[in-house]
Amino acid sequence: MGQPVRRLTVLVALLVLLALVPGPASASPGDRIRDLLERVAVTDTAPYHPGYDRDCDPGGCVFGEEWTDDNDTRFGHNGCDTRQDVLLQQMRDIELRWGSECRIYQARLKDPYTGRNLTWKRDGYRIQIDHVYPLSTAWYAGAWAWTQRKRVRFANDVDHELLAVWGAANQAKENSTPSEWLPPRTAYHCRYVLRYLQVALRYGLSVTAADVATMRDVASRC
Repeated sequence: MGQPVRRLTVLVALLVLLALVPGPASASPGDRIRDLLERVAVTDTAPYHPGYDRDCDPGGCVFGEEWTDDNDTRFGHNGCDTRQDVLLQQMRDIELRWGSECRIYQARLKDPYTGRNLTWKRDGYRIQIDHVYPLSTAWYAGAWAWTQRKRVRFANDVDHELLAVWGAANQAKENSTPSEWLPPRTAYHCRYVLRYLQVALRYGLSVTAADVATMRDVASRC
């Protein structure tokens, strides 16, 4: 019986030793940005293709009706519009209005772009939803060739493309890309650039050489 006991003791000791050995360090945000920059399509200048129209005038509405629930994302057809879905996913301490599964009565949000602490009761009308990769930029970079279904999915992608933010910051950004605009809160630059690149790669969209230069600079400081 002595030999099996010794083997068991050695095995336990090895397992303990392996548990103490640190695993490979996870990649830093800067490394992740640099990795994505190696894989994203790059153009010398911003592309252009006619036909972009966000308004739902006759022949327009190229990304579908704004905040439509009729989309094939994981939040589609759940009874809430996309704006409500974003708020419900990204706000905290949410209390819904009586009898509703979508309408917020009170909640809190830390704006990623400015760091402001917002409350729904005080600031709800100032909270806007930003498309991280701007819709017009997406159209020019290749969305013009997508099916309407894919464009609607992109415009309502709560998990990747949309952020609830302070309205003034969203308006300052407008349709800017990273070489033209970064969030006022410098602590969020790395996460913003990382998210921008993840959206671009997820949907096969390009970035400009100027954007790459800006994002490499951000990565060096992550």
